[in-house]
Amino acid sequence: MQKADIIICSNNVFTGLEDTPMKAAIAIKNNEIIAIGCKEELASLIDNETKQYNMEDELIIPGFHDFHMHIMMGSILQNNSAKLFDARSAEEAAKILTEFAESRPDDEWIFGIGWDHTNWDEKEFPHRSTLDKYISDRPVLLFNAEVHYAWINTKAIETIQLTEQTPDPQYGEIGRDEDGHLTGLLFEHAIGFATEYAYKIPKEKRRKIFQSFLNETKRLGITSVNDLYGAKIAPNLRDDLEIFKEFEEKELLTTRIHFSPELKIDLAEAKELQTNYQSDKLSFSGLKQFIDGVVTSHTAYLLAPYKNRPETKGGTTYSPKHIKQLVKKADKEGFQIRFHAIGNGAVRLALDAFEEAKRENGNRDARHVIEHVEVLHSEDVGRFKELGVIASFQPKHIELMECEAYTARIGEEQQPLYYPIKTILDTGADIAFGTDFPVVPLNPMMGIYQAITRKDLKGNAWGESEGITLAQALRFYTGAPAYGSFREKDLGTLEVGKKADIVILNQNLFDISTEEILETEVKMTIMDGKIVYRNQKVPTISK
Repeated sequence: MQKADIIICSNNVFTGLEDTPMKAAIAIKNNEIIAIGCKEELASLIDNETKQYNMEDELIIPGFHDFHMHIMMGSILQNNSAKLFDARSAEEAAKILTEFAESRPDDEWIFGIGWDHTNWDEKEFPHRSTLDKYISDRPVLLFNAEVHYAWINTKAIETIQLTEQTPDPQYGEIGRDEDGHLTGLLFEHAIGFATEYAYKIPKEKRRKIFQSFLNETKRLGITSVNDLYGAKIAPNLRDDLEIFKEFEEKELLTTRIHFSPELKIDLAEAKELQTNYQSDKLSFSGLKQFIDGVVTSHTAYLLAPYKNRPETKGGTTYSPKHIKQLVKKADKEGFQIRFHAIGNGAVRLALDAFEEAKRENGNRDARHVIEHVEVLHSEDVGRFKELGVIASFQPKHIELMECEAYTARIGEEQQPLYYPIKTILDTGADIAFGTDFPVVPLNPMMGIYQAITRKDLKGNAWGESEGITLAQALRFYTGAPAYGSFREKDLGTLEVGKKADIVILNQNLFDISTEEILETEVKMTIMDGKIVYRNQKVPTISK
């Protein structure tokens, strides 16, 4: 009889198959779970080489799976940028940035993330002149809280050779004042003018940046992620894949990566990537594209005009006709499609496109995805279930700003449902959770907390009726993303025959207050049957 390499037991094991934890022991051999049962039942699997861990009352769960993130862009900004979330004015943001810049004298570019003019006292967009007063000798690139527009200084404008005559990109806008002078703002794909220069980072440094990402994911119990591209502001996918592949070949890849490149009319590159990347740790997953932007900059596509800017209802990256052509062609070739759609108009367009593709190409297990779904019209609620479309939410986004940032812009006549997690769940549709890192931190506990409490930036509950249970939140962070990645047969739940991707938390989430969820830490992370992270407090191994 085969003997287990590792056995872990606890009074609280959440397999993902039931709503509550149970007392159990889990036996691991190589990279698989070979048995689950009471400790006595697993006694025959133990020999002198078996490592045993008694976790007592601490919670054992499947490894977390972040269904939506941006690995390299997030990693570059995570440890190499000023955090501007707490600034309450452009001046205050500039002062925070100055202190950060002084600590990084060798950085060619100064990065920042998190400024939000909707949370400032005057709620007006900033100007490059404010940055120039503090930093004029190095280019500055500051992403807003949603990473859909950026604020740069004059030095950056000169470095990227932006002029008043530079045309706007197909989707996006270069900020200009009434006289046509550059303001230092870049919206949507216009950010690419800056990132094309700013992201030119030597490969060795990018390796270190990626290793820092892996260190963080294993510390947080994240054993799988979905890395999404499809925007001109992201680093180059091919460059990233080179590094990911190196780590995999050296057996250093401690988080599984499922990546989705940009959805284009020409599918040749997608087919090549699909063929070349199909290992169980680094795999092509599907295709990603943007339909719209974000509400705070009036670039999210609505069904009716904005309340505070009646001249616009936002816009789409491509014409609706072109978007539908993209979907039909990619769907016919069997690709999963994931659309960024925040406004109710964008969500409806995505659903319409999936419906037309289904009608033209026939029914199949496509598992197409709509990302964010921040504003939904009530008439579209049931269509997710009807079309088999996954609703991908990032619950921590609820706390990015006050709810008034949305309600001041979107009129009630649009029947807006905001982040309608439970409303969609109640129809029987599939839901999955992620972070959209670097928009919010990687920590899954933050998303779980927000999915339950629904608190906005000021701590006020925003649509409490959309709150869900702890068990549901855990499933949406484990089993649901595995299903969305076509990995439900080997990932996402604790079952015999599945990969041993397992996390032990330092307290049982089911026995603590909701507020204590935010204080919960990972004691141990097991990925592919190997212990890749262990907190110093973990008990000594017994044999």
